Amino acid sequence: QNKSQGLSFVRIHAPWQVLSREAELLKIKMPTKKMYEITEEGGILKKLNEMWCKLTEPLQPQVPQQENTNMKSLSYPFSREKMYLYNIKDKDTFFDNATRSRIVREILKRTSTKARNSMGISTLIANNVYDAAYPLHDGEYEGQNNDMNERKLLYREWARYGVFYKFQPIDLIRKYFGEKIGLYFAWLGLYTEFLIPSSVVGIIVFLYGCITIESDIPSKEMCDQRNAFIMCPLCDKFCDYWNLSSACVTARASHLFDNPATVFFSIFMALWATMFLEQWKRLQMRLDYFWDLTGLEEEEEHPRPEYETKLLQKKMKNKNMTTENSSEDEKEKLTCSDRMPGYAANFGLILFMIMLTFSAVFGVIVYRIATAAALSFSTNETTRSNVRVTVTATAVIINLVVILILDEIYGAVAKWLTEIEVPKTEKTFEERLILKAFASIFHVAFFKGRFVGRPGRYVYVFGSYRMEECAPGGCLMELCIQLSIIMLGKQLIQNNLFEIGIPKLKKLFRKLKDERAEPKEMDTNSSKDPQQWDLDYILEPFTGLTPEYMEMIIQFGFVTLFVASFPLAPLFALLNNIIEVRLDAKKFVTELRRPDTVRTKDIGIWYNILSGIGKFSVIINAFVIAVTSDFIPRLMYRYAYSQNGTMHGFINHTLSYFNVSHLKAGTQPENSLFAQDVLFCRFKDYREPPWSQNQYEFSKQYWAVLSARLAFVILFQNLVMFLSVLVDWMIPDIPKDISEQIKKEKSVLVDFFLKEEHEKLKLIESFIARDKQKHKSGTKGERTRAASFCQFNRSQNGSFASFSSQHTDV
Repeated sequence: QNKSQGLSFVRIHAPWQVLSREAELLKIKMPTKKMYEITEEGGILKKLNEMWCKLTEPLQPQVPQQENTNMKSLSYPFSREKMYLYNIKDKDTFFDNATRSRIVREILKRTSTKARNSMGISTLIANNVYDAAYPLHDGEYEGQNNDMNERKLLYREWARYGVFYKFQPIDLIRKYFGEKIGLYFAWLGLYTEFLIPSSVVGIIVFLYGCITIESDIPSKEMCDQRNAFIMCPLCDKFCDYWNLSSACVTARASHLFDNPATVFFSIFMALWATMFLEQWKRLQMRLDYFWDLTGLEEEEEHPRPEYETKLLQKKMKNKNMTTENSSEDEKEKLTCSDRMPGYAANFGLILFMIMLTFSAVFGVIVYRIATAAALSFSTNETTRSNVRVTVTATAVIINLVVILILDEIYGAVAKWLTEIEVPKTEKTFEERLILKAFASIFHVAFFKGRFVGRPGRYVYVFGSYRMEECAPGGCLMELCIQLSIIMLGKQLIQNNLFEIGIPKLKKLFRKLKDERAEPKEMDTNSSKDPQQWDLDYILEPFTGLTPEYMEMIIQFGFVTLFVASFPLAPLFALLNNIIEVRLDAKKFVTELRRPDTVRTKDIGIWYNILSGIGKFSVIINAFVIAVTSDFIPRLMYRYAYSQNGTMHGFINHTLSYFNVSHLKAGTQPENSLFAQDVLFCRFKDYREPPWSQNQYEFSKQYWAVLSARLAFVILFQNLVMFLSVLVDWMIPDIPKDISEQIKKEKSVLVDFFLKEEHEKLKLIESFIARDKQKHKSGTKGERTRAASFCQFNRSQNGSFASFSSQHTDV
């Protein structure tokens, strides 16, 4: 108000009285004087752990460790009545910076603004009273000065690409950013570690494809020039007949991904996902124990300020109610009817978004068909021969751009929809937002090559455009190309452009804007070093972990859902994540304002989404192997139709005959370049030949293969699900040593309380005994002393507020 120009900052300090009061209200666990020993596992496990520690010593970050790792402070929710329990050496350092900022934020969120029945700092920011509210960073992360702070230490040992090979200092991350962000980086670290074995197995599967490519009989038969399989035209009128041997390269390439090893790899990856989730539960429990989060579910979560504002407005409307109902009014809450406009908007917009997604997918299909038809008319021979490659590559790039644009639109819409629902707590807000945003991420379809029809009776779109067929090597190769481009493109564009470029541009823009706003007269102060709040104001605001998790979960989806069609997906994910960990770290330490610390004991709804993807991936992979790949037709041919139990004659078996005289008028190839007259052309399907009574009807082989495909899906799904449940059952959710430590901590806590209360009782008794002795001497002053102590003694049963503030030494 008083300052006419430029920025003005209000810096908030929390004195001891406020900190201690709020810590008690928030039930923040603080270390007591009691230390107890952590019993380590003995025997082989201990020796293996020691060996592992020695081997990984160069990979450990150089951060200050706890002096004695075998000892742990006993923690207990802070209470001003029991001040004597806590290890308070210095009131200024007893609560660390993260806890202080959390307490201040909590007060700012709850304080009424006395304007338009609203409350909290977020309302003031929304009404442009304040521009931002943020806790300060500990200091500069770079610079030659020797004073080391936690931010500088994190930058040196964690947030640089140069230390990509080191483990993350999880405890320091948690101390500086809070438990929620600490758990995210712990999860990301474990996921990245788990990608190492899956990448190795993926490479082995790919190499197996490379090694066995020469001995693969079907691709040899396809490439053999002597097998003159004359294929039916790929489009009407302008496309000629063609030899199957011209698709030799695609057939050989598809064997790299479509071989028996991919079935094993799909089973391995389903079990890998289960193992990863089980291991995460165990690590999470370990962190919960060491970070004193084990009893956190007892805490009641406060309502969101937006919810309380809405409730306040509702109460103001109903203020004409009678005073007798005032007690009921206190318990008033938002009902379904209050949220009905929000729910209606949600339903309508989500329906619109689903339609938008379908129209985008359909648009890409139409683009492919139209482009294929247009390129086939070309007079250039090279263009005509590369139609399939051109169409696939351009369509996938368009698909990628559409996905990226829709992702951004969905993100903004999902947030707005969740806000108008007015969820009660931050947790419900986050869960609803995540579910809305996540529901829209899968745009990859399996439809290609399924509804093509047959020569003489093709399926047409918009009257004249024929549906696309799969490449002669099968649809799996195309699915693989599509997924690899989308996965790599999404990660490269989102990582490099969205995560690095855009925040840098925003920062630069805000800096230029502030410099322009500052008047020339203020230049006298420019010689001074900028304060921390000035430096932090230039940084980007922290908007939550949802985008970080979302990016990784989409990647987890690619790694598990389509692994049968793309065995190298885990390797690409691993290479991306090695950079991603440091990129996120650098962003948090250098690019973002310091986030408010949030205490949470798990990763919330993300775990359920991961678990859901893991189960869904089994079904998807079963269908990819059964429907999209040639695994089942090959298996059926070898054991049911082959003369000698080998794959010789497989290509001929999968191709049906078509009499070219049965082609529709006007669809025959013009100016055919084939030397001999073509009487019969071949197409990929199981249909009766033209000389059969039921010409072009599905053959017995078609129904046999179809039933084998469905049987495989059921068998594969049940086998993998059973193995997953077995793995889940064999690995306990809570490590044995941690469950024992939690039990031990409870008994130690009881003993400690009893001992402290006993000592206090003895102290009181000694006071009373001394008072009695002095009382006998009968002096007036001593009587007063006894009276004062009686008053002190009574306060044990009454309020302790005055006692704790006046007699802290006791």
